[in-house]
Amino acid sequence: MLDFIQAIILLIFFISIYGYCLVILKEKLYMKKNIIVIDNKHLTKDDLKDVDVNEFILKGKRVKSGDEVKVTTLSKEKLNGTLIGGNIKNRAIHIITFDNEVKKLVIDDISKFKIISKYGKFLNY
Repeated sequence: MLDFIQAIILLIFFISIYGYCLVILKEKLYMKKNIIVIDNKHLTKDDLKDVDVNEFILKGKRVKSGDEVKVTTLSKEKLNGTLIGGNIKNRAIHIITFDNEVKKLVIDDISKFKIISKYGKFLNY
């Protein structure tokens, strides 16, 4: 009986490692084709149409769509979320917060900007 349980546990372990490798390969393929996946059902096509830049330099840091950021505004409002992109004409960045709100922040109103996690950092070391 103990041998059967060990065999089942080993089988599940190897299946999970195989699945993880497939997910990594899929994400690597997306990065090679410059596809960024932001998995959020509250993000609309209109929000994506407002964005015209996907990679830019902000406060001396190179950021791109999909990066998780922490922003503090001049009015001391703190926002955590995923960067959607930027709008050059309005000089603004678009962030979808973890509360599923899309925020459009003017660059001049940002006092602190910190990158929490880069999109695809596991694959782009």
